[in-house]
Amino acid sequence: LKKKRRQKKMKNKKPIVGVIMGSKSDWDIMKNCCDTLKSFSIAYDVRVISAHRTPKRLENFIKESEKKGTSVIIAAAGGAAHLAGVTAALTRIPVLGVPIESVLKGIDSLLSTAQMPAGVPVATFAIGKAGAINSALFVIAILSNSYPDISVKLKKYRDNFAKKVPKRPF
Repeated sequence: LKKKRRQKKMKNKKPIVGVIMGSKSDWDIMKNCCDTLKSFSIAYDVRVISAHRTPKRLENFIKESEKKGTSVIIAAAGGAAHLAGVTAALTRIPVLGVPIESVLKGIDSLLSTAQMPAGVPVATFAIGKAGAINSALFVIAILSNSYPDISVKLKKYRDNFAKKVPKRPF
């Protein structure tokens, strides 16, 4: 009975995704993430939050996210790229990391995001635009298990995606 009530409650509630980035300059990449979420009619809350420069802002964002039932947080950062890791350490909300290209072509960001110690997981995506888009699509795939309308849209998206691949190279 409790499971049925919870499922009914979930169906009535729309998922919310948190999208945070370490710098305003990351928006050029993360706009692709937000556009992807928007194309599936998924609500998101996007903010600029630096783990190093605005730690109190991060703490407040996490408290707000937990209070309003945010489903997943996508965190993008370049350089030291600790935003996703610090976020994951402060909440039980799943965190996805998007490394942003930086001084070392984003390899530094990728390693900083991917090399989390055991016990504090961060799902890490590709550097830059592909990672931003795929992080949104990953969230959409997760949510499609609980929200039938999202599942239908994802199936249609993937069918259309497959149709774009030519059968022959000539």
